[in-house]
Amino acid sequence: MLKHPFTIKKKSTTNKARLGELVTPHGTIQTPTFMPVGTQATVKSLTPEQIISTNSQILLANTYHLSLRPGIDIIKKHGGIHSMMNWHGPILTDSGGYQVFSLAKRRKVDSDGITFQSHIDGSPVRFTPKHVIDLQCGFNSDIMMVLDICTAYNETKQQTAQDLRLTHQWAQDAYHYWHEMDIPNWCFGIIQGGFHLDLRQESADFLTSLDFPGYAIGGLSVGEPKELLHEYIAKCAPLLPDHKPRYVMGIGLPENIKIAVEHGIDMFDCVIPTRIARHGQFFYEDARINIKKEIFKDDLTPLSDTCSCYTCQHFSRSYIRHLFIAKEILASTLLTIHNIHYLNDFVNTLKKEIS
Repeated sequence: MLKHPFTIKKKSTTNKARLGELVTPHGTIQTPTFMPVGTQATVKSLTPEQIISTNSQILLANTYHLSLRPGIDIIKKHGGIHSMMNWHGPILTDSGGYQVFSLAKRRKVDSDGITFQSHIDGSPVRFTPKHVIDLQCGFNSDIMMVLDICTAYNETKQQTAQDLRLTHQWAQDAYHYWHEMDIPNWCFGIIQGGFHLDLRQESADFLTSLDFPGYAIGGLSVGEPKELLHEYIAKCAPLLPDHKPRYVMGIGLPENIKIAVEHGIDMFDCVIPTRIARHGQFFYEDARINIKKEIFKDDLTPLSDTCSCYTCQHFSRSYIRHLFIAKEILASTLLTIHNIHYLNDFVNTLKKEIS
């Protein structure tokens, strides 16, 4: 096991942004970096080769969903998630903690873990801190996340504090279990605490005492106003060790990424670029535009004249609009390629400003 997987290569002279390298079993990641979401071991509508063409370095998959379908036994038969999906770069897997929030009506939390009611067939699915690590080891995830409780934005402080105690207990159990394995796969802690700065400070103090190789800020992008999101990115980032990778979970809009990078965040993920693509929206400069509008019916220009993605180099707005109107699968593919490429280009622009 490498003792220090993360190296800071350069720091900005105008803000807290930094350039870094994160070494993983499946490759070295140049940070800051955006991670496209491949919940079910696929970035929706894209092949691995198409993902590579967007300049993506690392993908995110989800432990809850993959444990249900196809299941850990089948993933192990493939030799892990990389072989199964034919993606040979790094993969980070979320622990299932977000599903405590998103599947709130289908789960019960106790001191030892979480029991979900499967969204597929209603059967009980039990997650404990150690079991979640075992699952992610079976996936051969490069970066594993500890089991936590992602608290809703409008939750009371009392309930948020109770959730935080369990998050800390589970993180401690997971950390010691992972540490004893002495494996090259990394395990990150997740600070929680809702929108209460004292709880966030308590969480950071506790988790950094466990010396995880990296830390995530969880519990953001859960319905709070944009201004509050930016405020808590700015307030939480300094609570984490400067010499370790910092990850804000669930952000994918350019303005949010910019704020995160300027405050020293190294990693971020979100379903937004792929989700809006499937609904006909594409990133253009500082806006999101709906390609299905009538004005694009005979527009022979690319989505963006300045974009070097496969979509913009080969297809017109008119043609992509036609694909959406005709309900062709290729429509989602072409916009997804563009949107992910756009975000990676945006992050690369921020990197150039640092260097």
